[in-house]
Amino acid sequence: MTAQWVMYGIKNCDTIKKARRFLEAAGLEFAFHDYRASGLSDALLTQLIDQLGYQTLLNTRSTTWRKLPEADREAVTNSESAKALMLAHPGVIKRPVLRAPDGTLLVGFSEAAYQTFIQEKS
Repeated sequence: MTAQWVMYGIKNCDTIKKARRFLEAAGLEFAFHDYRASGLSDALLTQLIDQLGYQTLLNTRSTTWRKLPEADREAVTNSESAKALMLAHPGVIKRPVLRAPDGTLLVGFSEAAYQTFIQEKS
């Protein structure tokens, strides 16, 4: 099986929609993994945290984060507690996460960052 580009996120997220349109306009073939529809495995989340760090993945500006009880937010003190929260509430993961065929990751979306990342990894 050939390694491919994969975008992780949630289908109805506006940022995901922008990133998907950008990749489609650039003619880049990619798979989309929706955390809510396809699930989020412990193994996948562990890989993402190992590569990026939980601080990079945890979106403390998201609506999901803000709606959590204060005790849940304060309980996030390390990668294990962050992983447990992200598995329970995938909406707190920054989106999108784009995986290049070589396994490197880019979090978030900006046209400039995507253009550079795609050029470097293609």
